[in-house]
Parts: sequence; C-alpha cells; structure tokens
Amino acid sequence: MTDLDETVILEALAAVQDPSQGRDIVALDMVTAIQIKGSNISFALQVPAHRGPAMEPVRRAAEQAALQIDGVTSATVMVTAHAAAPSAAVVDEAPVASREKILESKVRRFVAVASGKGGVGKSTTAVNLAIALQLEGLRVGLLDADVYGPSQPRMLGVSGRPAAAGGDMVKPLENYGVKLMSMGLLVPDDTAMIWRGPMVQSALTQMLDAVAWGVLDVIIIDLPPGTGDIQISLAQQVKLAGAVIVSTPQDIALLDVVKALTMFEKADVPVLGMIENMASWQCPDCGRTDHIFGDGGAAREAGKRGIELLGQIPLSLAVRSGSDAGTPIVVAEPQSPQAKTYRDIAKKLMTIADIRYEDSA
Repeated sequence: MTDLDETVILEALAAVQDPSQGRDIVALDMVTAIQIKGSNISFALQVPAHRGPAMEPVRRAAEQAALQIDGVTSATVMVTAHAAAPSAAVVDEAPVASREKILESKVRRFVAVASGKGGVGKSTTAVNLAIALQLEGLRVGLLDADVYGPSQPRMLGVSGRPAAAGGDMVKPLENYGVKLMSMGLLVPDDTAMIWRGPMVQSALTQMLDAVAWGVLDVIIIDLPPGTGDIQISLAQQVKLAGAVIVSTPQDIALLDVVKALTMFEKADVPVLGMIENMASWQCPDCGRTDHIFGDGGAAREAGKRGIELLGQIPLSLAVRSGSDAGTPIVVAEPQSPQAKTYRDIAKKLMTIADIRYEDSA
C-alpha cells in the first residue's frame, strides 16, 4: 500500500482538469488545506468567488481521483470561494439595506437561441449553452419564451412554482447555477396554452419585467420555432446582443432557417452564428460515422451567408436522455464530444457578443 502524503495526493489530482482553463487543478494552485487522517483525506479547491457555483463537476472529479489512490477509503472535498475585499469607501457608502435588496435586476446581455423549424434541438442547445456559460464563471439566466410548449423546467431539472419576491415580483427557480423562468413553472404540464397574440405578449413582458433576476451577465432566451408574435415582441422589448440559429443539416430545416435569418435582419438583430445540431452519428460498435440528416448543410448555409459556424454537435442518445432526465449533457457527461462542443461554442459566444463577468459594484 502506498504511504499517503501530500505528494501522492497531488500527483493523483494532477489528472483532474478545470475545463474552463484547460489546465489541471494542481498546476492552477487550486488544491489547498490537505489533511490526512489514516485512510481518510480532505482538501479544498480554492477559486474566485464568481466561479464557486460552477465548480461542482470539478469537485466531483477531484473526489473520484482521490478515492482511486491506493489506501484511501474516504475523501472530503470542499470548494472555497474568496472575493476580493471591498474598499473602505465602498463599504461606507453602501448601506446594508441596499446590499440585501433582492428586487433589483440588472441583465447585461440578452442572447436569443432560435430556429425556423421545430424539432432541431433548439431548446436542448439553449439549456446546454446556459450551463456552459455558467461553468465559465458567468451569472446566467434562462428565459423559456416558448409559451406554447415550455420544456426548460424539465430539461434544467426544476419544478414547483416561483416564490414571491415582494410586490408583483417573483423569484426565478435555479439549478446548476442557472436561473430559470418559464410558463412551464406557472401552469400544469397537461394544460394547453390557447392564447392569442396580445396575451402572449403580456406573458413575455411579465417574464422579463416581473421576475427578480438579480444581477446577471447574460440571459439566454429560448425562442419558440417560427417567426411569429413572440419573436417580434422580443425584438421590440429587449435590446438583444444577438441571436444564435440552430439547425440540422437537413434541407427542410434549412429552408426555415432562411426565414429566421430574414426576420432577425428586418428586426436589426445581429446573428451571432449558426449551430449545426445532429451533424453526424458515430456507431459505438464499429466506429463508422453516418450523416443521418445530411452532411454539412448548415455549415454550407452559414458560409454562403457569411455567418460564423459556431459548432457541429454530433447526434447522441445521451444528449436526448439527459435532457429528458433534467441532467443536460454538459453536466451529465462533461468529457463527451457533445459537452466539449457546447463548451467551445459558449466560449466563442463570450467573445463575439462581449459576454463577461462584471463586478456588480
């Protein structure tokens, strides 16, 4: 049996990567406060305050790596997040009441995820991008604007009604560090939303203005398919940083993508890029790659129109099953090709749309 000491532990933990920074947690000096008591070890991962909620997948990976060390029977891993101390002037000027106020909302960026056609994986893309951005240390909200077919509560793994936040305001629900508001939280699953245009616009306005979002770096808006009232109302009510278009490579899907691109152009909303979903499928037994929905259709359309292709996401059963179970692939299988593609797309969006963590002070 290997003698347990800090060197042995650090060697094992050096295999654990922080996906956001592309380096291992030992090289990043995250590992602190190592304690060894017989076959039981404990240590902490020290990160900046704004990254604390995003570190759970890394914490679990570090725990598993520690448990693989010969002779270790239990491992306790904590995440410690430290913020820089505010200056005395800031402390003196900010009364306690204002720091505790929960009704103030300040959202710095809005990014819409859209498709001209249903069934192309737009909502799955939206929830995985929201979590991927949160894993980059951003404060993220997710607005499910698909009033007629809200699916984000199930995909994000939340349920229940939003709590009151004073006056007519409500608090969004939260999971994986992402705040969510959806009509799916307000009506039963089996209730059909038979609403006309003015009612839809009113619902969208309330989900934007009557929700105590707090300070967020970005809200990802999951739009319904098509080019109807909700898309037009949103463009009028919110200054969008831009829109991301999701499509499969299939010609039928691309026909409707053109309509979505035209709509955003007329509404003066920049298109940040296209995502080709279900781009290919790899046989798990023989390794053969098949292009079930066509080969590179969205990539060619993006190139033809001078739009950046943000990424091509392979077709995977795990993506579908994870969304149904409320554990999106970015959380459920963070090392999978699909999760890595979502993470890469999120990083590109941060650059293209200038989405970054900003101190709320």
